[in-house]
Amino acid sequence: MSFPSKEERLNCWGSRDKYWKCLDSKSETECKELRKQYEKFCSPQWVKHFDRKREYLKFKEKIEQEGDKSTINSPDDETNHQSKDIV
Repeated sequence: MSFPSKEERLNCWGSRDKYWKCLDSKSETECKELRKQYEKFCSPQWVKHFDRKREYLKFKEKIEQEGDKSTINSPDDETNHQSKDIV
């Protein structure tokens, strides 16, 4: 398998973006034709990667909207540490 050309990558990313935009406002059934184009222009490995990325981004967005910042901040983040005054 050779690396996709610039044109092939642009076609893949464009079809992915159109499909994702459709999913933002419609059901998977309504976006079926765009999904076919996405799968046509992107390799199966890329489709799998992009699908997983979208799921992660949607999950992250949901968590942020719910205000549960504790699962997003790293343990080293200063917002997670309470200051303790030693008397």
